[in-house]
Amino acid sequence: MSRFDHLILDHVRAMPTYVPGRSPRQAEAESGVPCIKMASNENPFGPSPLAVEAMQAAAANVNWYPEIDNSDLRAAIAVRHGIDPTNVLVTCGSSQMLHIVARTILAPGLNAITADRSFIVYPIVCMAVGADLIRVPMRDNAFNLGAILDAVTHETRAILIANPNNPTGSMLSPADITRFLDEVPDQVVVVLDEAYAEFAEAFAQQRGVSYSRSFDYVREGRNVVVLRTFSKAQGLAAARIGYAVAPAGLIQYFMRVKTVFSVSSIAEAGALAALGDFAHVEKTTQNNLRGAEYLTRSLAELGLTALPTWTNFLYVDLGEPASPFAKRLEGEGVIVRPMTGNWNAPTAIRVTIGTPEQNAVFLGAMKKVLTSAAVR
Repeated sequence: MSRFDHLILDHVRAMPTYVPGRSPRQAEAESGVPCIKMASNENPFGPSPLAVEAMQAAAANVNWYPEIDNSDLRAAIAVRHGIDPTNVLVTCGSSQMLHIVARTILAPGLNAITADRSFIVYPIVCMAVGADLIRVPMRDNAFNLGAILDAVTHETRAILIANPNNPTGSMLSPADITRFLDEVPDQVVVVLDEAYAEFAEAFAQQRGVSYSRSFDYVREGRNVVVLRTFSKAQGLAAARIGYAVAPAGLIQYFMRVKTVFSVSSIAEAGALAALGDFAHVEKTTQNNLRGAEYLTRSLAELGLTALPTWTNFLYVDLGEPASPFAKRLEGEGVIVRPMTGNWNAPTAIRVTIGTPEQNAVFLGAMKKVLTSAAVR
C-alpha cells in the first residue's frame, strides 16, 4: 500500500501493468550467457537503411518542435493506400492510437469487446478510462465474430480486432470481416489492428488468398479505424511511430485527443524513408515466409505444434507452465515470450521468426530444454 492510494481513481488502481518482453541485457545478467531476443516480434534485420540515413539527417534539427499534423507523412500514406490525407492520423506507435480511441469514445459505464487471447494493451487502454472490456472466448484460436456480435450491448462503443491476431497468429478473411461489419450496430466503432499487415499480405500472396479490405471500409464511410505501424516490417520499433486510417469525421476528434508533439521529427523522417524502402520490406517478409515453414516443421519433429501463422511469430502451446520453460530457454541463450498473465495462455510461448541463424539457435535451445525435461 502507498500513501498515495487514496488519491488514485479506482479504475486506475485496478489496471494491470504492461510487462514488456525481457531485453538481452536483463536476461544475460541473470543467466550469465549471451542471449538473442526472439520475444517481441521485432525485425531481425534491423531498420531500413534508408530510414537510418533519414533519421540521422533529421537529428540536426531536433532543436525545433516537430510538425503537429505530420503533413508530409500523412500525404505519403494517403497516396500509398488511395485515400485522402484527412483520413490519416500519425501517432506515437499504434498503441498510442488505441489510447486515443479509448479516450475519445469510451468512459465509465461503457464497454469494448475483444477476444480472450489478444493484444495485452487492449485491457490497459479500456481500464485507463474506466470502461469495461468484454473478452469473448476464441473459436479455433481465432476471433469468434458471431460470439462478439452476441456480446454487444447498448453500452458497447468499440470492438477491438487484431488481424492477424497477437498472440495466436490467426487471420480473419475479408469476407468474414465484411459480413461482420454489416451486422455491427451504428453506435460501435470497429478497430482493425493490422500491425502485422505486411507479413499477412506476403502469406496471403503465397497461399493464393486475399488479406484485407480495410481501406475500402474507410472509403465507404463505415465506423472503422484501421491501425498500422512502422515497428514491425520496417524495423522502427524504438522510433515509436504508426498511424490510423479512419473516416475524416472520426479523425478530427482523434486529433483533439492526441498529445501534441508526440511524434518526433526524427521518427517521421524515418517513417517517410521506410515507406519507400520496398526492398527492405521484401527481404523481411520473404525471410519470414521461409522461417515460418522451417520452424513449424522443425518444432513438429520435436513433438510440438505451432499454430498456422500469418505474422512474424509462432504461437506454441507447450502443455506445461510457460514461464519456467522460458526461463530454461534463457539459460540456453534464447529469449521468448511466455503467454502468461493478461495474455491468458499460461502454457504457451510466442517466438519471433528470426534470421536463419537465430532460428537454428532457437531450435538447438529447444532440443536441450526438452531433452533435459525428459531425463528429469
